[in-house]
Amino acid sequence: MCVNYRPPTPEQFGTLGAFSDLPADWRWPEETWKDYLAPILRLDADGRPSACLASYGMVPRRQIPPEIKPFDTMNARAESLGERRSFAPAWRRLQLCAVPMAWFYEPCYESGRAVRHAIGMQDESLFYVAGLWRDWPEADGTVTSSFTQITINADEHALMRRMHKPDDEKRSLVILPHDEVNDWLACTDLELARSFLRHYPAENMRDWPAPPVSRKAVETSPNFELF
Repeated sequence: MCVNYRPPTPEQFGTLGAFSDLPADWRWPEETWKDYLAPILRLDADGRPSACLASYGMVPRRQIPPEIKPFDTMNARAESLGERRSFAPAWRRLQLCAVPMAWFYEPCYESGRAVRHAIGMQDESLFYVAGLWRDWPEADGTVTSSFTQITINADEHALMRRMHKPDDEKRSLVILPHDEVNDWLACTDLELARSFLRHYPAENMRDWPAPPVSRKAVETSPNFELF
């Protein structure tokens, strides 16, 4: 499961239409982990693609009651979208989003130990991952947003089946072709939405060993910000 990825920088967003004119005060960390702010794309009230800053993980830790053991919601399994309490309401309401990335990280055990690998596009372009979003009322009267990424089984995917421990089920994020992003966001039918949940061609992707990084290092970066 992907729990860490590299979002585009504000400068890189000039290549993605809805992100071409971001508010000057928007900041996010160089790498995204649970509960970190990151940019997503969703439809606004007028049905137009709109950029939004949201926290990674459908249920932010601050929204989990203290008597409940913390749980993770960074990834939503496609097979159980309509059943999991954390995701089902957003899925049924088709609160779909697209998560922009430069690459994401997974552990590769081909050497016999976990080696952090970055996974991105063969041509080094930015890409979008299919996700869900929801809003949260805050104590101060504001409304914040959160998101999750959708994953599918990757046992047969030539690249993604190489990731994670040998005996683990192989999973992959759902990468959206650029010409399908707007159709995904505007989808109004659950069965049609499921048709987007398929693999991106392995030959158009690449992976490479990435330097390990600690969350502490990310949290001390000048762009770090949480809700």
